[in-house]
Amino acid sequence: MSTRIIRRHERGRRRAALRRASPAGLADAAAAQDPMGEAQCPAAPDVTAAVVAGMQAASVRITSEALLAFARETYAIRRRRDRHLPSDLFGEPTWDILLDLYVATRENRPVPTTSACIGANVPPTTALRWLRILEARGLVEREEDGRDGRRTFVRLSARGLSAMDDWLHVALAMLDHSVGTHMRHSPRLAEAAE
Repeated sequence: MSTRIIRRHERGRRRAALRRASPAGLADAAAAQDPMGEAQCPAAPDVTAAVVAGMQAASVRITSEALLAFARETYAIRRRRDRHLPSDLFGEPTWDILLDLYVATRENRPVPTTSACIGANVPPTTALRWLRILEARGLVEREEDGRDGRRTFVRLSARGLSAMDDWLHVALAMLDHSVGTHMRHSPRLAEAAE
């Protein structure tokens, strides 16, 4: 098998596992399409029912406080990465914006547009361009500051909040299942985590 086919097959397996673990219960694997419009392979036999059941059980235990903590840590990890690797190797300002706005939404904090730009960790013009794209796609909303006409706030839309909740939920369930299982069975890893 060529490397490209193997990668496509692996991508299909991961998507199938995510769909099964998702609290929203997305469509089955046969209906999934890759970016080039080709049908994905169904999940491979080694993605067992026990793994999926474990992930679903973990997702039942996940609270909104855990999602918020996970979002905070995900954002912080991205900032800490710059200490170890050159920051110009990475660029996902939209993900930084979405994580920052998710945390602010869950903490009931208004986010001025300038703060959202700073949270993106890119030049302001780049951040503003991405904010416009996120707004056009219905993931964020802007609102005027009632007291100061020069200032606007940005927040996740209902659609953006739902998408972030779903992604964080699935990602945390998968981490709990894979990494958490190893940590619970390895006292040394558990001690290091504390």
